[in-house]
Amino acid sequence: MFEITFLGTSASAPSVHRGLSAHIIKHDEHRFLVDCGEGTQRQILKSGLGFKRLNHILITHGHLDHILGLAGLFSTFTRWETLEDVEILAGKWTLERIDALLYGVRVIPKGKQNPVNVSLRAVEPGPIFTADDFGVRAFAVSHRGPDCLGFVFEEQARRPFLPEKAEALGVPPGPLRRDLVHGQAVTLADGRVVQPDEVLGDEVKGAKLVHIGDTGRTDDVLEDCRGADALVIEATYLEEEREMAREFAHLTARQAAELARDAGVGKLLLTHISRRYRESDVLAEAQAVFPNVAVARDFDTFQVRRGEVVKLGKQKADSKAQRTDAED
Repeated sequence: MFEITFLGTSASAPSVHRGLSAHIIKHDEHRFLVDCGEGTQRQILKSGLGFKRLNHILITHGHLDHILGLAGLFSTFTRWETLEDVEILAGKWTLERIDALLYGVRVIPKGKQNPVNVSLRAVEPGPIFTADDFGVRAFAVSHRGPDCLGFVFEEQARRPFLPEKAEALGVPPGPLRRDLVHGQAVTLADGRVVQPDEVLGDEVKGAKLVHIGDTGRTDDVLEDCRGADALVIEATYLEEEREMAREFAHLTARQAAELARDAGVGKLLLTHISRRYRESDVLAEAQAVFPNVAVARDFDTFQVRRGEVVKLGKQKADSKAQRTDAED
């Protein structure tokens, strides 16, 4: 199960009720900050999520509205000593801009002892993080500039334990059942050997969450999105300005919905919303193609399970921050 909290959902520039791109994705004790637009540290504080265990920052691309918040965030980290180690993962060109931002203006002084150890790791399409039960994979997207990335968060497939079969075989609760779940044969007190296949069901796929920042195409990400339980993606324009979307390598709400439909996505979560449109118009354009869609607002939180996406409501924020510019 994954949880995603939208900290910033505005396109290009912040608005009164929407911050710039930033999202936190959680899986058990692991937390990832995806993009870090201007003002992200304040959004984290307002959300009540805090900075603990925020050791991994994934950046989709190097445009300023997706990275400027890193300066303020690390200025706070170096003073509060909140974290000991932080890793920033992004494409090579993006990391060059981040290096200039953090070290060029001495947010993090080079050659000096700092309370937080920051590492910049250039990543290419492929696996970038692996835990016991899930992993994160990067894939290429087409936007302005090189090394633009999307990210797939996916749980490992598992075989469910069938307690009724264990009971019938006389396997007592405790360590023996745990070993069977982990694929190890066990020997019972009477000498019988029980194999994992005898108490495990058919393989079940884990939850899949796909996050795409800015992109101007959908054909090249179709397979990466295939079968996702939730797809987070931009909807910067409406169809009436499709040519402008193409010129600036962004998507319309309809294009995002067509991708969700063609990829067999469970739930479409739209973000990167322009101030030029009413939220209701963005939603209507997408729903005409793909009904199971939501336009994310700042502090919205969604729980992503295999076959189910549930809105949990908003993280802690003041009432004004919960409204949107285009609220009807």
